[in-house]
Amino acid sequence: MNIGFNEDMINEFKSDRKKLGDEELVEAVVAFTNTDGGNLFLGIEDDGEITGLHEKHKDITQLAALIANRTIPPISVRTELIEYDRVVLKISVPKKTSIVATSSGKMLRRRIKADGTPENIPMYPYEIANRLSSLSLLDFSAQPVPDAALSDLDSVERERLRNIIRAFRGEQNLLELNDNELDSALQLVTSVNGESVPTLTGMLLIGKKDRLKALVPTAESAIQIMQGTDIKVNESYVLPLLASFEKISGYVDAYNREQELEVGLFRVSIPDIDKRAFRESLVNAFCHRDYSMLGRVRVQLDDEGMTISNPGGFIEGVSINNLLYAEPHSRNPVLADALKRIGLAERTGRGIDRIYEGSLLFGRLLPDYSESTERLVKLFIPKSLPDKAFVKMVIEEQKKTGHSLSIHYLLVLNSLKINHRSTVIEIADEINSDSTRVKVAVESLVEMGLVEAKGTGRGRYYMLSSRVYKKSDNVMGYVRQTDIDKLRYEELIIKLAKEQGYVTRGNVAELLNVSLPQAYRIIIKLRDKGLLKLQGSGKYAKYILI
Repeated sequence: MNIGFNEDMINEFKSDRKKLGDEELVEAVVAFTNTDGGNLFLGIEDDGEITGLHEKHKDITQLAALIANRTIPPISVRTELIEYDRVVLKISVPKKTSIVATSSGKMLRRRIKADGTPENIPMYPYEIANRLSSLSLLDFSAQPVPDAALSDLDSVERERLRNIIRAFRGEQNLLELNDNELDSALQLVTSVNGESVPTLTGMLLIGKKDRLKALVPTAESAIQIMQGTDIKVNESYVLPLLASFEKISGYVDAYNREQELEVGLFRVSIPDIDKRAFRESLVNAFCHRDYSMLGRVRVQLDDEGMTISNPGGFIEGVSINNLLYAEPHSRNPVLADALKRIGLAERTGRGIDRIYEGSLLFGRLLPDYSESTERLVKLFIPKSLPDKAFVKMVIEEQKKTGHSLSIHYLLVLNSLKINHRSTVIEIADEINSDSTRVKVAVESLVEMGLVEAKGTGRGRYYMLSSRVYKKSDNVMGYVRQTDIDKLRYEELIIKLAKEQGYVTRGNVAELLNVSLPQAYRIIIKLRDKGLLKLQGSGKYAKYILI
């Protein structure tokens, strides 16, 4: 008998015909807990064939105690005997929020081999720092840089930092500090044996170029700009982050075309790539990259859009599906704090909102993180023509209310713009939000006059309002959306009458999610058209097909 699925990152099979050794068993559990957790099946061959559990492993309480005693810190697993044609043991291993080793000192993790099958491999020293950092247990950016000295910090780069505070309206009181006070305030230095030495943050922000290259080679950045198949820019370098930021921004500004849109008496400039979204994307890449991994922050601008990638996957608790709603936290808190205080990064920690807003405000395709992996975050911001009617709607509403629309409102409006009409559940599924939050948002948008609600109960759906369609010169589209249900009412009632032999006012109201008086009026129209006729009276009244 075969179990019916294959091994992967969260499932592993172990043969137990000759009794699996304790050490191999414990190592497999440690590898699971140091990765994403998972299930270890004892008594199954690599190809999925069920060969059964060894007699000495049927005491599952003792086996769970063995695992706890042979792991540091102890792992508490859940064990379960499963009856197939032979007994199999399922060991459910939790994902640990620390690094775990076997009692003999082995630290392992899981990975996928080239052939697609999983394996357990040693966890190397640099991966330990990576793991702790992703779990928010270690701030790599706050650590002193080995062999670095205060003389490795560049006064020219420090002045660049001060200029950025002025230009981006950072904390102005930082400008009143002398060099030593500024370095301490931003944690660019730390004390080691009574002496001040640069932290990783210090070297990254204001380190001398040659020393940065020698001491922090992972600070590499690259910019590539293409027009068609022509390469316009292709540079890679190790520079302090502030210098890299200015250099990359200069190239992007030069190739970021703009068009103008008239909204009333105002002209709105619409760039190919929103400037605030680009800035937050680049700062996020610098801020959240894993500086213990070799690689580089890469920016590529081409005819399709902009791609920004950085080494290191999403940190613990963050995924593609919860990017907009996860609690903001950084892989490098000290670096992130410094960038916020000098004005480069979003001070609330919600830079991701700015990235999405840059596309939503212009009615464009949304940013895409789908090519990210466990070792790389890759953001693609597509270029597309702005939806001018959508832009006008948002700008006019913001002028009327005196404040910007929230990112959640924009996501709901964008969903309705694309799908024309949707229920709360459908909107929630599309924008990866919970239905309660979406319900509050759409009802607020109804009150604002941007959205209309149709139907009742579970059949209630939402669409952009007639005002929005009129402003976009698409009245026909509005009529099409509002009348499509009414056209189907007759079809659905006739179908119900065919299926059960009759219809009543009550089951028509339930079918169409309308009130009883509405159901009665629709039935009367069908009767007048000669499609239905009344049979019976009072509470026994029903309508049958003619």
